[in-house]
Amino acid sequence: MWQDILITIANAFLGYALIPQIIKGFKEKKVNISFQTIILYAIALYMIAISFFTLELFLSSIVTGIAATLWLILFIQSIIYKN
Repeated sequence: MWQDILITIANAFLGYALIPQIIKGFKEKKVNISFQTIILYAIALYMIAISFFTLELFLSSIVTGIAATLWLILFIQSIIYKN
């Protein structure tokens, strides 16, 4: 399905955009994104990943799950560094 490939590419870009933020968080020991934003994005992306999986959009499901996990890493950083 072409939709699976398109969604995969879009989510790969969005996940890649989080990597500098995660690295910055490790270096500066702080996260500049609100706790509420982080947790809502993580939960929503995991829900979307599950939906993609049930629609048999397996690539989209995997990449969306990775993006959700990157948000989860930011969540963990926000707890550890307690801005």
